[in-house]
Amino acid sequence: MTKLTKNRKLVLDKIDRDRLYTLKEASSLVKEITTTRFDASVDLDVRLGIDPRKSNQMVRGVVSLPHGTGKEIKVLVLCTPDKESEATEAGADYVGLDDYIEKIKGGWTDVDVIITMPSVMGKVGQLGRILGPRGLMPNPKSGTVTMEIGKAVREVKQGKIDFKVDKTGIIHASIGKVSFEPQKIAENAREFISMVNKLKPAAAKGTYIRSLYLSSTMSPGIKIDPKGLDE
Repeated sequence: MTKLTKNRKLVLDKIDRDRLYTLKEASSLVKEITTTRFDASVDLDVRLGIDPRKSNQMVRGVVSLPHGTGKEIKVLVLCTPDKESEATEAGADYVGLDDYIEKIKGGWTDVDVIITMPSVMGKVGQLGRILGPRGLMPNPKSGTVTMEIGKAVREVKQGKIDFKVDKTGIIHASIGKVSFEPQKIAENAREFISMVNKLKPAAAKGTYIRSLYLSSTMSPGIKIDPKGLDE
């Protein structure tokens, strides 16, 4: 049996495993139980009462967090020359087309989001086997295949994130950093949960949101009362 470190024991002593916390309480507590020396991410796990194996119960969407994620997002725009200046002015880190497609084929994927336009999806589609498993494949539903390149880049840079339920019925998302004030963590979480609620499939029966957990990198999860989101 693994022996608990002093820090780990102190962290676990601060969490009451038998109670449900309000979002406000959890947003403060997650800062107290984080002992990493770096600015850890704050993560939200939402377990849904759906069957993700059924296409009519798939939950996927995008949400713009009011305070961003706290992470510097590296954006690659794959576009035609007439859109390059628009992408660059909006803050894209990398802009081009054929050169970057070849670079990706060679194994380069050092970006967080790829944005492209419908007219070049034929070329970008060749990268599916590389980008798909890494969650980098552009998709019209997430707003990353669009003619409004500048707008898409600005939204991503300002905190727009893409999320999708996994095969076990859970949505995992990073919604901020431990350095955020508790109020900002709570507001980001509330906005995220609100969007998940809006995307409830018509075919879903019974309790939709079954559990909510807030945690930080390497910290235990804090169970949130779904009825205590506004407290």
